[in-house]
Amino acid sequence: MNLSATLILAFGMSMDAFAASIGKGAILHKPHFREAFRTGLIFGCIEAITPLIGWAMGLMASQYILEWDHWVAFTLLFVLGCRMIIEGLKQPEPDAPKLHRHSFLILATTAVATSLDALAVGVGLAFLQVNIIHTAMAIGMATMIMATLGMMLGRFIGPILGKRAEIIGGVILIGIGFNILAEHLGWLSGS
Repeated sequence: MNLSATLILAFGMSMDAFAASIGKGAILHKPHFREAFRTGLIFGCIEAITPLIGWAMGLMASQYILEWDHWVAFTLLFVLGCRMIIEGLKQPEPDAPKLHRHSFLILATTAVATSLDALAVGVGLAFLQVNIIHTAMAIGMATMIMATLGMMLGRFIGPILGKRAEIIGGVILIGIGFNILAEHLGWLSGS
């Protein structure tokens, strides 16, 4: 796979993380670049690891992985999205402290859910003559950049939307989950 194909693949894989990180940035109170970079780093590392796992699994038993990865991604994104919607619908407590940082667990769970498509790509790459290390690093770097940018974009969207930002973020996560499910089940194939 040449450099341009690798970059297109890498940035294509980062779009789910970009959308999710916009929602994550929108619900924080004025996130600093440090928090955006931390989010990008978590998303990027997980997104770089998943194609490697997929590649290794593809060498062993690809049919079993491909049968279930979309259901796992959908479930994780659906649960996280519903949680965000419920939090967005709650009446804010007047003395409640504003959220300045997401927990590692929340970010890692979201990153895993949005990177399961990279796992499937890794399975497919096991059957091609590619340097999986370079490809995984490109996917991780692109995701780190896009998730960091998404968090910073969310910083500007959050104050405009207020509590609706959390609801919109939850809807986006659920939408990404449904999109992954629809692609894998062939609902979007046009046939």
